[in-house]
Amino acid sequence: MDLIPAPSRFRAGEGAFELRPDTGLHAAPGTERAARRLRAELGPATGLDLPPAAAPEGAIALELDPALGAEEYRIEAGAEGVRLTAGGGPGLAHAGQTLRQLLGPAAYRRAPLPGAEWRVPAVRIEDRPRFGWRGALLDVSRHFLPKADVLRFLDQLAAHKLNVLHLHLTDDQGWRIEIRRHPRLTEVGAWRERSMVGFRAADRRDDRPHGGYYTQDDLREIVAYAAERHITVVPEIDVPGHMQAAIAAYPELGNTDVVDTAALGVWTDWGVCENVLNVSDATLRFVEEVLEEVLEIFPSTFVHLGGDECPKDQWKASPAARARIEELGLADEDELQSWFIRHFDRWLAGRGRRLIGWDEILEGGLAPGAAVSSWRGYEGGVAAAKAGHDVVMCPEQHVYLDHRQAGGEDEPIPVGYVRTLEDVYRFEPVPPELDADAAAHVIGTQANIWTEFMDDARDVDYRAFPRLAAFAEVAWSDLPREPAARDWAGFEQRMAAHYGRLDALGVEYRRPEGPRPWQRRPGVLGRPNDNRPE
Repeated sequence: MDLIPAPSRFRAGEGAFELRPDTGLHAAPGTERAARRLRAELGPATGLDLPPAAAPEGAIALELDPALGAEEYRIEAGAEGVRLTAGGGPGLAHAGQTLRQLLGPAAYRRAPLPGAEWRVPAVRIEDRPRFGWRGALLDVSRHFLPKADVLRFLDQLAAHKLNVLHLHLTDDQGWRIEIRRHPRLTEVGAWRERSMVGFRAADRRDDRPHGGYYTQDDLREIVAYAAERHITVVPEIDVPGHMQAAIAAYPELGNTDVVDTAALGVWTDWGVCENVLNVSDATLRFVEEVLEEVLEIFPSTFVHLGGDECPKDQWKASPAARARIEELGLADEDELQSWFIRHFDRWLAGRGRRLIGWDEILEGGLAPGAAVSSWRGYEGGVAAAKAGHDVVMCPEQHVYLDHRQAGGEDEPIPVGYVRTLEDVYRFEPVPPELDADAAAHVIGTQANIWTEFMDDARDVDYRAFPRLAAFAEVAWSDLPREPAARDWAGFEQRMAAHYGRLDALGVEYRRPEGPRPWQRRPGVLGRPNDNRPE
């Protein structure tokens, strides 16, 4: 049936159930929310009201089965009706997405097409996810995406049964979250004078101001919209590096004893910035005040605090930082960063939350309760899992979707490794060197979309899709652990149908034959890596 991601078990039957104007929706107790969502998703495309039905016969029926896991579901369809059964609301939502796929690509449109007929083929499907964390990172700091584009991206995640949006809200190039106690973070930090065009070696600028931010109510809306689709939004406030936008707003946050921080603006370059937070008590309290407001907005258990790419040169030159190292009895600047992260690990734990950070937080010693996003390869995740820490695998060599999709000159601003649709399909999140106990700490996997070279939603579409569909199957389906054993030909055949769904959703994906003329960026220098990653 060309389903993506592939279900655990599938059996086709004879005949089909036809949806008619009088077809009803039967919602058993506890499924009312799922019924509301199903009407909201199927109604615009089909033009059908799906009124409440008193009995499941001759209807679409929703029910709960406590024997199933929360995300586990079952679909039984035949000429007499369609029954969606799940262990909880998330499972019913996933069943609804599978039902949309069974109805055909037109089920993803926002208005009915003339003469459309709606049939659900007779099937029995049993399905559940491999990982509990099936995520995508969206970087809204390097290039701001308006709220409507974030909501649209959430719809795309839901359609592929992905359940975590990691929202990268702050970086050197822009601060995107309103903090009421510190208004200059958005008054100053949300705007930069210009942006680099392509990679830094081109020394090319657009001389156009760029910026924007989300109000706290905007973010509450995003969180609620995601929750309605059973997606968790994990916020990221990147500390102690990647903080020049904050330092530009509040110069006292920087290392004022070695840098004239009052002269700094929001960074207009891409790359790793040398300006990092100082380690004073006042700066710790500032970050705590930011996080207090973050926790009011985001109910997620995990809060991402970055911890990556923090150059230590300013700390090495700073008498205040050296004094802090001596005061705390630390060995060096790596341990100073570890102390900084450990402080917030304890702070978050005291409020019932958990810290997650990039794998650099392993350097100098990992905070006891912290989880790791393993981005520099598998190594950090392997070390963390073996030490009993939870891990989200997102190695840049495999699932950084800003990396180019082919080796040709037509790829827009070619960055990083060539990662084709097939490469992503063959990505395996759990490396073979982990034993069963350590592998259980790989709680999920995530594809990351960094937007230095994507300045609007069309660019994000092109880089993310169709590869995010392949990633969704890796994260959800019970595929062979050996990548070479996966049925690439079968997936490619199913993708031929899935392109029609992406078209109906309005996703401007990269087509198999290559970019369309308006998706190219001729003459804009990238940073390709021609090595083949292992």
